[in-house]
Amino acid sequence: MAALLLPARWLAVNGLAGLSAGQATHGVFRGRLTPWLLLLPTLAVLVLFLYYPFIDTFRLSTLVASRTRSAFICVENFTDLASDSLYLDSVLRTFVFSGAIVLVGLALALAIAVLAFQPIKGAAIYRTLLIWPHAISPVVAGVIFRLMFNPQGGVINFFTESFIGVRFPWLNDPNYAPFVVIGAAIWTQLGFNILFYLAGLQSIPKDLVEAAAIDGANSWQRFWSIMLPLLSPITFFLIVTNVTFSFFDTFGAIDYLTEGGPVNATTTMIYNVFDTQRQNLGLGKAAAQSIILFLLVVAITVIQFRTTERNVNYGA
Repeated sequence: MAALLLPARWLAVNGLAGLSAGQATHGVFRGRLTPWLLLLPTLAVLVLFLYYPFIDTFRLSTLVASRTRSAFICVENFTDLASDSLYLDSVLRTFVFSGAIVLVGLALALAIAVLAFQPIKGAAIYRTLLIWPHAISPVVAGVIFRLMFNPQGGVINFFTESFIGVRFPWLNDPNYAPFVVIGAAIWTQLGFNILFYLAGLQSIPKDLVEAAAIDGANSWQRFWSIMLPLLSPITFFLIVTNVTFSFFDTFGAIDYLTEGGPVNATTTMIYNVFDTQRQNLGLGKAAAQSIILFLLVVAITVIQFRTTERNVNYGA
């Protein structure tokens, strides 16, 4: 009777454990078709929403394509981009945005994580609140920052006008708009970065920190010589993920805050792909830009693994 109360999955796994690999496979899958039938739903999703669009992007990049006609032009879409000043500006702007998002975002997240790691009353609630921004999508972050930095009635301008008597054209000036977009992107990713840094700080052996304190090391020396090197695996992981985020996931905030303006001041590579297709119906050029963006991120990731990982300390 006890065996009848056990879950069927447990009985199946333990029943197969006593058989050889060939016997188990023959007993459960009486033919080669059954495993493929079980995989079919997953394979269908991958083919329809991943593999087919990926392959079709390469096909479109060789065409001068619109919604009404198309013609094969080989690599002309790629060569045209080399002389497109607006596109080259968007490439440079993307690297600037990415550098600011990664450097400022990780430095700010590490500082907040160290403060949140201190043994204070209500620390668990405080840490939970810090992680909340990561649950918000970039579009919602754009809505929040638009309400804050609206040149007409935003909260930030209310305070600046109250204290210094000045209203700033945050979203209407090409000198200010990039900072708002970068700030929204940093805030969106901040909770994710804090979460991993907190986990890394909690995994550091207390014996090492206490031994350094006994030897006379002050708080800064303990952080710089012990804690920061042991956080290097976390930092390396966050650099890779934040670079990818800055290249791709800033689209929502840019689209809602500035739509790439003013005067293309916030047009990055990912937004330029969308804008090329929307404004000019240049499906071929947009596809070529997508491929370049993809290959660029892959190349940056490979370089990061070959260079940055050498300075990562995985042991205590």
